[in-house]
Amino acid sequence: MLKSRSLMAKHVPPAPPVRLRAPHAGKRPLHVVLVEPEIPPNTGNVARLCAATGCPLHLVGRLGFRIDAHAVRRAGLDYWHLVELHQHRTLAEAEANVRALALPGERAPRTYLFSGHATRSLFDVRFERGDLLVFGRESVGLPEELLEERADDVVGIPMPGPVRSLNLANAVAIAVYEALRSLGALAATERSPGAVSAR
Repeated sequence: MLKSRSLMAKHVPPAPPVRLRAPHAGKRPLHVVLVEPEIPPNTGNVARLCAATGCPLHLVGRLGFRIDAHAVRRAGLDYWHLVELHQHRTLAEAEANVRALALPGERAPRTYLFSGHATRSLFDVRFERGDLLVFGRESVGLPEELLEERADDVVGIPMPGPVRSLNLANAVAIAVYEALRSLGALAATERSPGAVSAR
């Protein structure tokens, strides 16, 4: 028994893990827009991504769930209070809202429509601060007429394999981090103790 007490007294708590951190990208580096999302966990995961990157989340049109639904909150874990959340009736309303947030003299934000039918890669785009990254419903994507009408704004994620498209949350994560990289927001990474990691 004495031996056990001695060992307990000598126990030192482990140091907090060191995590890779990026500098703060500034207020609203990009805007993530989900048009009529259908699956709660996808939106929850996108919300967590937005909290991690400082990007506002805009939900457009009729949602396939209530925003306070348990599945959405569970996927976002305890990060919902860190998300700048906006809801809009139409994409045009969301775009007007983002334009109104721009400071005088700033470049007007551009909208990029993500589609599995795109012929232009997001890796060929020069993203700029304040741009909108727009994603459609999990089942059908963005409306065909919108993609035809605004063909110059349509971009996609190249797929080396036979699958046509990715899960919505995965696609948003790839797009956001590529856009942040393009902005130079990830250039000066550093290692610091106790940072949030994937779980």
